[in-house]
Order: sequence, then structure tokens, then C-alpha cells
Amino acid sequence: MSHVIEVETSQGPGRMVVDGVCERPSRLLVLGHGAGGGIEAPDLLQLAHRLPSDTSGSITVARFEQPWRTAGRKVAVAPRRLDEAMCEALPQLVDRLRPGTLVLGGRSAGARVACRTGRELGAAGIVALSFPLHPPGRPEKSRADELLGLALPALVVQGERDPFGGPAEFAGLLAEEAELQLLAVAGARHELVPPVRGRQEPELVWAAIASRVAAFVRGTAGE
Repeated sequence: MSHVIEVETSQGPGRMVVDGVCERPSRLLVLGHGAGGGIEAPDLLQLAHRLPSDTSGSITVARFEQPWRTAGRKVAVAPRRLDEAMCEALPQLVDRLRPGTLVLGGRSAGARVACRTGRELGAAGIVALSFPLHPPGRPEKSRADELLGLALPALVVQGERDPFGGPAEFAGLLAEEAELQLLAVAGARHELVPPVRGRQEPELVWAAIASRVAAFVRGTAGE
């Protein structure tokens, strides 16, 4: 069962939708959504449903709905304001839940927010789902600097056919950043939805993604 915790920011109210232990969880993964969708994105929902019931140790998952989305607006605010909202909202959740280990992440624009704010917010690691390495067709507009120099362990989960940057484009970053890991999802695009007629059944793909993310989160907790 999901628990909704309202958080206040200077941009208006946002929401934290929490799945798992809601009092002193040993591990808390906070995920932000993208600029073109909300916390109902398939990959966010899959992690929210699967990680708390992971047989090797539950992980509480909180999905952060940015204030612009809570207010019903269709267009995301500027990156600076996304960062500000996260920096104002997350301490309220941490004060309430008192987690042992905090890992910050998100999909697309939410992944960028996590990378830019993770150290400031005391995260032990970063989970970047569909990190938009560059705008489609514009590899010269690289956002690699947001992944480099994190000084935090990071796991990037990237669709094989993502027009914002496929797994092969991360090869140089992996060589430069020792704490950066990559999980490629065969056949998937930016939405990270496994193809119905792919090499594996979608259910098996989602299970593999959740297992890898769970192992990463546990690893940041020194387990």
C-alpha cells in the first residue's frame, strides 16, 4: 500500500508517494520523474512495487512529484527550479522517515536532478534511469559533466535504443568515472519499456532491472 506525504516548497506543494516501511527504513530510494510525465511512469512504478518486497531485503521507495506536476501544469519548470524543489522537499521526508541509507535517483530529467543535488542532500549513491546524455540527434550538446565528478557511486539504466544516448555512448564515461555502473536494457527506448517481442519477456526484464537496482542500493549501504 502506498502512503502519500505532502511536502511544501517555495514553488507550492509537492508529493512523496512512499512504498515500503514508513518509519526508520534501513534503505530509502527516492525517485524523481521526468519532464514529460509523472510518477506513474512504468519504470518508477515497477521499482516502487518490486523493491519493497525484494526477498533479499526490503527497500523503501519514495516517488517525488514535483510541484509543477502536483499543480496540474503540463510543462516542466527550469532545471534550477527542479533542483530547488528537490532540495526543499527531500529533507522533510528524511526528517519524517529517518532512513539508515539514502539513495537518490529518477528518470530522465529526474535523473539529472539527482546527479546535481545528490551530494548536497547526503545521498550515498545515484540511480539514473534513462539519463538524457544529450538531446536527440544532438550528441554535441552533452550533459556528461553531470555524471562525471559525482564523487558518489552511480548506476545508469539505459535503453539500448534510447535517442537521448544509448549504452555505447556511455563507454567513455565508464572509463573516466570508476564508480559509474551501466545496465543496458535490450530493445528499450527512452521510456525503458521492454519490447513485447524482444529477446526476453517484459516481466523477466523488469525483474532483472529491479534486482540490479536493489543490489546497487544494498551495496551503497555497505551490505
